[in-house]
Amino acid sequence: MHTVYILKCADDSHYVGCTGNLENRLIRHNRKEVHYTKSRLPVEVVLSINFPDRYKAFAFERYLKSGSGRAFMYKRFVSR
Repeated sequence: MHTVYILKCADDSHYVGCTGNLENRLIRHNRKEVHYTKSRLPVEVVLSINFPDRYKAFAFERYLKSGSGRAFMYKRFVSR
């Protein structure tokens, strides 16, 4: 099982990621081990979606990081 997740950072930016273990990944974010979020703590999980297929999870993450995917994310998942 792989999870695509969206974090809201302290500066109101959003981080999109994909992981096989969300709990451990959040620990790494909070320990300042992730470059993008280390200066934007604390972070809060806005959304997490589980996928049984890791390739579909990575494809969805890649989509959310694209221009149209960002627009979709802000329209459907994230309130500004």
